[in-house]
Amino acid sequence: MYPTVAEVLALPVLRHGRPHVVAGAAGLDRRVRWVHVAEVIDIAHLLKGGELVLTTGVALPDDEAELAKYLDSLASVGVAGLVVELVRHWSDALPAGMTEAADRCGLPLVTLSRETRFVAVTETVNGLIVDAQVDELREAERVHQTFTALTVSGAEPDVVLREVARITDQPVVLETLSHEVLAYDTAGSDPAELLAAWPRRSAQVQLGERTGYHAGAGWLVTVVGARGHDWGRLVIVCAEPPRDRHVVVAERAASALALHRLVAKDTDSLERQAHRAVLTELLSTPVPAAELVVRAAALAVPLTGRQLIGTAIRPVLTGTEPALNLATVLRELAEAAAVATRRARVSALVAVVGDTSVGALLSLSPQAKPEAVLKRLAAEVHQARGVAPSIVAVGTTVDGAAEARRSLTEAGHVADAVPATPESATGFHRLEDVRLRGLLHLLANDERVTAFASRELGALLAKDATTGNRLLQALRFYCAHGGNKSAAAAAAHMSRTAYYQQLARLEQVLGVPLEDPESMLSLYVALLAHDIHTTRP
Repeated sequence: MYPTVAEVLALPVLRHGRPHVVAGAAGLDRRVRWVHVAEVIDIAHLLKGGELVLTTGVALPDDEAELAKYLDSLASVGVAGLVVELVRHWSDALPAGMTEAADRCGLPLVTLSRETRFVAVTETVNGLIVDAQVDELREAERVHQTFTALTVSGAEPDVVLREVARITDQPVVLETLSHEVLAYDTAGSDPAELLAAWPRRSAQVQLGERTGYHAGAGWLVTVVGARGHDWGRLVIVCAEPPRDRHVVVAERAASALALHRLVAKDTDSLERQAHRAVLTELLSTPVPAAELVVRAAALAVPLTGRQLIGTAIRPVLTGTEPALNLATVLRELAEAAAVATRRARVSALVAVVGDTSVGALLSLSPQAKPEAVLKRLAAEVHQARGVAPSIVAVGTTVDGAAEARRSLTEAGHVADAVPATPESATGFHRLEDVRLRGLLHLLANDERVTAFASRELGALLAKDATTGNRLLQALRFYCAHGGNKSAAAAAAHMSRTAYYQQLARLEQVLGVPLEDPESMLSLYVALLAHDIHTTRP
């Protein structure tokens, strides 16, 4: 908003006087808040700082010690610079004491070799400053209107950050108090450069106020939170001290973000949204981009030089619970899983992935023992309070971001294949644990598998549908107990005589002997395929 001393000296009204910087050139970038004409030596106590003082020097002494004190007093109150006209008192040069004092204080000292109309200088420069102040007020009003509209409409964080980047033309980052990046807008810059080593860099930027500028980092930082509960920081990356309008932008944006978090109770937290964005891209991209690896690292989950394990957590809902919203169940499970990873001291991306499960990508150090970590994590998940019993499935341990997709996909297949029973909601499951059921899950969409199941069980399903019998259930018990009729009857809670009669009707309907090993195998495979097909979302 305010011009620098150098910019003021470049104006035609001052160039007419042939300005020459005789000392203190290092301070030419100082901002000029006002132009003031003062002929008396005892003027410093009447100034507020930021003034460019104009003088003819007629009332200044010739004593160099007194002149040095005069320069020191101006510098002590923050004067932007001193301009002396060499016409009435001094004609060729200023006393050496003045120039030495100006250099010592870093105060720009400028001479004018031609008579200059000071009133024209003050009118021109002060007019420019007032016009800039009016423009700044207008911009501040536009900022107020913009962020009021965003707040009222409940704009998502990425929309808020996009407006911040547009208004300031600077990159902006929203992070947690533990320095994990939740959202960002690069304002056209390189995202890899913006987010590189973000947690470490951010941890070094500490301010003692809610909003402030850290000159070393070149960051304008404001705390985000509401009702005394701070949860994040908004960072605008700007190499130079920000304009007042940009400070207003940061604070209004922080307010909009805090209010959005308060009202968005039925949506994922910002942490889960940020994690889901990275997980979704990992699952959909065969070769992850370098930016994705940097984004994960900015979430404190490094993907390079680590052991990576895909994990899927699926709630076990038996249908006997009170009416539950699956989206709510998954959201609560994702938050519980995130807490479990922290308690197990595991870096991980955790979020709801798809419609039925929570996905997680664990990032372990090369020295970590995956088996011990998985046991600890599964125990934390199963012990979490207030969430549904869950199946924890894991994929193969891989050693790079390029392989993360395979591990995540494998974990998802395992989670789908494990039977949704209370017994399954213990420990964790791998691909080798699901065996034939896992293979059939992989082939569930193959029409040939569906046709096979229909051929094997079609007559039985039709019979149950017309008579109301439970022959299919009787077959399930028979296959589950490996053809042991007594054990199957006990599991079905039936007398052996009644159960044997059901098996006889089964053989009659199907037209195959149940005791034949190949018949039982085919029927069991068909049963698994049928169950998978009817239970898939």
